[in-house]
Order: sequence, then structure tokens, then C-alpha cells
Amino acid sequence: MFTDWKIRVSKQANHFLDVQNIEDDFIGKYIGLALRKFDRQDVNIKIKKLSGEWEGFYRIRSGKIRIICSFDFHGKIVSVEEVDFRGNSYK
Repeated sequence: MFTDWKIRVSKQANHFLDVQNIEDDFIGKYIGLALRKFDRQDVNIKIKKLSGEWEGFYRIRSGKIRIICSFDFHGKIVSVEEVDFRGNSYK
């Protein structure tokens, strides 16, 4: 259903995942849940539209980790800008 979407991951996000030794499908799992949520399916995900400096982006919460990304629904592209711990992700 959402397999035709492309996920672009920033250098910072890749570095965080490598340093923290987090599996490769971590981001894909949460992006898939977010897309299902946008499709009005009943899924358990904590996602919030951001404002201010991060306007146009969404924050996905997974425990202490935050994923900040944007969605291009026409081009079917998700751009993951930042993955970091709670206190560091909005800087």
C-alpha cells in the first residue's frame, strides 16, 4: 500500500541511528504507521504537526527518541530531517 513511497534520511539521522546501534527498519516502521494514520486508519502512533521554526514538519515520538520529518503527499516522499533524543531534537 505504501511501498511506492520513498524515504530520504538526512546525514544527521543516519549518524544517530549508527551511533545508537538502532536497527535499519526503525524509521521505516514509524513512517509506515504515520502514513497509515494519515490514511485515517486506527493505529497507535504519537505524531504531532510542528509549528514555528519547524513549521511543515511532523514529530513522531518513540519513547525517548523523536523523529522529525516532512511528507510530500504528491511526490510520495518522506524526508527525515532529524532523529535524536527528546531534549536534543529541536535544536
